[in-house]
Order: sequence, then C-alpha cells, then structure tokens
Amino acid sequence: MSNIRLFFSNILSADTTDRLDKSQSHYLVKVMRIKESEVFSIFNQNGEWEAKVLKISKGIVEFKTVKQLRKKESSKELWLAFSPIKSNYQNFMIQKATELGVTKFLPIIFDRTVVRKINNERLEKIVIEASEQSNRLNVPEIEKAQDLKNFLNSNSMDLIFTDLNSDNKKIEKSKLTDKPICIIIGPEGDFSEAEREEILSFKGVQSLKINENILRSETAVISAISIINYVIN
Repeated sequence: MSNIRLFFSNILSADTTDRLDKSQSHYLVKVMRIKESEVFSIFNQNGEWEAKVLKISKGIVEFKTVKQLRKKESSKELWLAFSPIKSNYQNFMIQKATELGVTKFLPIIFDRTVVRKINNERLEKIVIEASEQSNRLNVPEIEKAQDLKNFLNSNSMDLIFTDLNSDNKKIEKSKLTDKPICIIIGPEGDFSEAEREEILSFKGVQSLKINENILRSETAVISAISIINYVIN
C-alpha cells in the first residue's frame, strides 16, 4: 500500500470514481511520479480508502476507490481558542495543534491582540497538510475571527482557561462533561483583567497554570493540548 495520503472533500464511498484537483494531480504525477494503475490513499471525515489511478489526462488524475481502509472515527471534540500571532509562529502552532488532535480552531480578538487579521485560506492548507501527514481523518474546522464576548455566548463547552495567575496545576477530569473541551490561550500581552473576570464567570470553566514561566503562545498551545490529551486519554 502506498504511503501517499490525500484529503478529498467530496463524498467517498465504495467504487467512487472522481478526479483530483490540479494541485493534487500535480503532486501525484510530478512529485510522487505515480502512474496509471498504481494506488494511493484518499480520506475525509467519512473514512479512508485505497484508490487506484484510472487515467492521467492533461495532468489531471482520475481515480476509483478500491477498498475501505478505515471507517469514520468518533473522537472527543477538542477546540483551540487563540489570539492571532505573527504568521510564521501561527503556522507552526496550527500545524502542531492539528497533529495533536485539535478539531476546531477559533481565533479570538482580545483587548491586547496585536495581529488582528488572519489568512484563513492559508491556515486551511496547513491543517489539511498536517492531517495528511499525521494519519488523522477529520480535518479541523477554522472559524472566522470573533471577539471574546461572542465566543463565550455562542458556544457550549468545557472551557480550560490557561491562566498564569492561577494556582491550579491540574485538570479535574470529574468536572469534564460530554461537551467539547476548549482550550483558551491569551494574546502576547496576556489577558486584560476584565477578560479574566469574563472568562472565569463562564459556567464550566477550569483555570490551569501550565508552567511557572511565561510561555510563547505556540509553546503554551502545545503544552496545554498535551496536558488535556493526557487527562482524557
């Protein structure tokens, strides 16, 4: 079986016949040097399939699913609410968070957020590539940027508040419900006092001090996700 994995957004089922887009076809043909009748893996949230190359015409790959390799996964929803940061660090953060199992990204514009625009198209490419590489089926969703009040009012979740001022260093698993778990990471200048109060008043919140040191946003994300994965797995 080929180790090539490609995300495919269209419906996949037994004996599906379809075509890859120009970018994916170029990757298979020019980079991976795949030929007609050879196989690769194709996946989305409905499962993963072995696909056979039927034809390569004008650089476009036509394929047919041969057999199902993995069925749809049922996993705990793990969200990340974060303040946008400089693109290079943010790209790294999104990539690693995807590899570690985050299922939804929620950009939040805080009082002290410096970077106030994000390139959703670029981030979507990163989560797809990271999902392909890390052998996961579900590609994370990326929401549009919103303010803190809207985020808190419009989501039902178990909120993990990474708070440097907290004395708590352990998540109480007994307080977690069947709702999605959402980690909230603050901006580079930290949360304002008003934001701290607003977050701490949210029903179902647990504050967590992940380190005695002040961590960069991308480091805090990796640390927090690792802690949560340890608790729930």
